[in-house]
Amino acid sequence: MKVVTIGGGTGLSSLLRGLKHLVPQKIEDLSAIVTVADNGGSSGRIRRELHIPPPGDVRNCIVALAEDEAILSQAFQYRFEEGEGLKGHSFGNLFLTVLTKITGSFIEAIEITSSILKIKGKIIPSTAELVNLVAEFTDGKIIEGETEITEYGKQLKAKIKKIWLEPSNIKAPKEAVEKILNADFIILGPGSLYTSIIPNLLVKDIAKTLLKTKAKKIYIVNVMTQYGETDKFTASDHVKALYNVVGKPFIDAVIVNTTLPPDEVLKRYLKEHSEPVVADAGNLSEMGLMVCSGDLIDKGTYARHNPQKLADTLIKLFEKLKEPTIV
Repeated sequence: MKVVTIGGGTGLSSLLRGLKHLVPQKIEDLSAIVTVADNGGSSGRIRRELHIPPPGDVRNCIVALAEDEAILSQAFQYRFEEGEGLKGHSFGNLFLTVLTKITGSFIEAIEITSSILKIKGKIIPSTAELVNLVAEFTDGKIIEGETEITEYGKQLKAKIKKIWLEPSNIKAPKEAVEKILNADFIILGPGSLYTSIIPNLLVKDIAKTLLKTKAKKIYIVNVMTQYGETDKFTASDHVKALYNVVGKPFIDAVIVNTTLPPDEVLKRYLKEHSEPVVADAGNLSEMGLMVCSGDLIDKGTYARHNPQKLADTLIKLFEKLKEPTIV
């Protein structure tokens, strides 16, 4: 099977950690198309000061797919806690930046780094160009920047009405388009809906190719709502937001978690205005979607998907989606 994942943030890297163990036994070709719309932290500083795409989400995915997440992978995730100019930067971000400057290509820098860490798969940015994420809220306010969009949303004055990239005419790497066209399965999420998943779909080449490909498309709904982005969103609300961006329905199946995090974890999230996403399976079914649900969360200190549970669920779903449709 040829599998393409689309997203960013901790959600995508967690998914990749589960899927990489299926390469090459069950997944012949695994690719990750990763957002480059981040403008916060180390990535944001690198982007502003050195004018290259933010490397943070790409770095996390490279480490997640590394053959052995031992000392070299740990070094890539190391974050400097002191030093003028260095504080806050991760070594992996700086490494990718240096290679980009030496080679003159962000994509080549990713390929070299992937080779060094012997990753099980392919990492491709959704675009190699510099982009800004911009959103219009229901109160008419227009906010620019991934971090600023989320922060404005936390004021609860309004919700995101429309979201786009500037410039809007950016291109996706040719390989990203080819991977989507030739895939058997495409997985979107988990991850921040408006700032990790949707930015990839705002690259027009990617949205158009998603509608053109014969691959089965699966969306993994987040475990919790995200304060400032998806407050009160049900599972079907997430799907509708994706459809609104792409322009028409394109998803075949949805994976939703139906269990609650441990009490102490749930209480902490509720204090931070984040709630379990309601798995409104009835609405999803009415939208013509295959719904796959169950206990998918990790039992750790965060309300996140467990990589192994997610990988096991996906393999079962792949088999179901391959079955011929009875008319």
